[in-house]
Amino acid sequence: MRIGVLGTGAMAEALAGSWARAGHELLAGGRSAAKAAELAERVGGRAGSLREAAGFGAVVLLAVPYAALADVLRQAGAGEGVLRGRAVVDCTNALDLATMEPDPDLLAGGPGAARRIAGLAEGARVVKGFNLAPADVWRRSPPGPGEARVAVPLCGDDEAALTAVRTLVRDAGGEPVDVGGLERAGLLEAAAVFAAGVWRQGRQPAEVFGPVASPGASPAAG
Repeated sequence: MRIGVLGTGAMAEALAGSWARAGHELLAGGRSAAKAAELAERVGGRAGSLREAAGFGAVVLLAVPYAALADVLRQAGAGEGVLRGRAVVDCTNALDLATMEPDPDLLAGGPGAARRIAGLAEGARVVKGFNLAPADVWRRSPPGPGEARVAVPLCGDDEAALTAVRTLVRDAGGEPVDVGGLERAGLLEAAAVFAAGVWRQGRQPAEVFGPVASPGASPAAG
């Protein structure tokens, strides 16, 4: 699969590296040409401009800080239709990465990152995913047979795009979990904000949830 990568940070490197190891062809683009070239060299892909990466393959990973979304999409030609028909994997979160504080718009019930991207990227087929587990998870070797895989919730409206992203989740060592259409992506982003608050207290988010007795069992009322 040909995959364009918009971004040069930790998540871009971790996911691109895992997909390169699985045999996918990558083209990395960033606001800094030098950083894009460094990323491409580290993961075994090629480097180009943001616009070249956006038009490279059927799938495009968008892995940039929330504050940079509009500028990156503008430079990538999203408003001109460069991303039309492509599956855009959005792993961003509406957080200030320096403080880990959520964007006020998300707390006020705003559209969040995924629906904002869908509005800015003409004709793109946006899939929300990979926004809960940190980059270090995807730098590890994929689990072997019988070993547990990290569940990756996905939100999207286009079945072909979801099918492609499910493949990439498995190739990265995860297990895809469909959780609804793009209108539910804000819930995933809110979950990331919640998890960040737990991490900041030195705890693991998994500690908050008790085991569920069986698939489909409802949380206890209370």
